[in-house]
Amino acid sequence: MNQRTALITGSILGLLAVGIGAFGAHALKAVLEVNGRAETFELAVRYQFYHTMAILGAGILLEKIPSLRLAPVLFLVGTIIFSGSLYILSLTNQSWWGAITPIGGVSLIAGWARMAWSFVQSK
Repeated sequence: MNQRTALITGSILGLLAVGIGAFGAHALKAVLEVNGRAETFELAVRYQFYHTMAILGAGILLEKIPSLRLAPVLFLVGTIIFSGSLYILSLTNQSWWGAITPIGGVSLIAGWARMAWSFVQSK
């Protein structure tokens, strides 16, 4: 991912996190309470925000450390799978969606590992 793409992607992901979080707190509140999944939904929003910031941070640093290119991709894929599966789980209450969540978590961890390795290699 190049710098421009990372910064645009991070900005859009942040915009979506605010919108999804607000929608969950208001329009979806009753569904989340019935399903007992309000905390799960909030976790999904929180992790989306964390990794929005990680994508933006990597994007800012990409010009100086080009080897970071893979980290924001891993953060994006991880966020879509991790938070996405938790959003769906929260709304449908179909617990098998929870089995998909760790795949996203592995991608998020890989993104952080790639970021750390890029810093180790940089001069």
